[in-house]
Amino acid sequence: MRRLLPALSCALIAMAAPARARTAEDEQFWLNLTAMGPISGDLVYFAEIQPRFGDGVSGVDQTILRGGLGWKLSHRVTVYQGYAHVVLPVDNGRDVNEERSFQQVNWTIGKPWGGELSSRTRLEQRWRSDGDDMGWRLREMLRYEKPLGSKAVSALVYGEGFVALNSTDWGAKGGFDQLRSFIGAEIALGGASTAEIGYLNQWIDRRGGNARVNHVASVTLFFRH
Repeated sequence: MRRLLPALSCALIAMAAPARARTAEDEQFWLNLTAMGPISGDLVYFAEIQPRFGDGVSGVDQTILRGGLGWKLSHRVTVYQGYAHVVLPVDNGRDVNEERSFQQVNWTIGKPWGGELSSRTRLEQRWRSDGDDMGWRLREMLRYEKPLGSKAVSALVYGEGFVALNSTDWGAKGGFDQLRSFIGAEIALGGASTAEIGYLNQWIDRRGGNARVNHVASVTLFFRH
């Protein structure tokens, strides 16, 4: 009996651990179509539509419409004020809508190792139709690209961290929210337009110590003029 009780205790702990912290995984496809360019002088814009297909790429999981007006402070720094409308479909229910206002700073840091290192910092104010609170979230992306032989194809990697600055009644939890890690290629399409194709890993922290990992085939088309 003295040997049996410790063995049972260990078994119960092992069974309880996965219940406290589980990782859900999904295969997804994200398509991003973005137009961008100057309006007049140093005034610039971008506009994008981004459908995301989830649940094993079986249907639209999320659709984002986002745009911004920016001002070039220099050839290396541009600041933006933008707005996004996000639709989250709900099976057999009413869609959840999210509205976001955001401020953004794009900064070309430098050209180390024969490539280009840049940063994007975005501060978001978020409202959702299934709650009353406004959520604040800070996002920071570091991006590096390096031409491979010719300038037609470049290796591309980036990482983006998300931090929720407060908790809300619609489910946001204050603290580290998610991490996105991308590896792939940037392909010249003609003029200044490019395509970015690769694998994106999205790790999302959830309430109760659980996590979600999305394995994403990501395609982004930038139409620059």
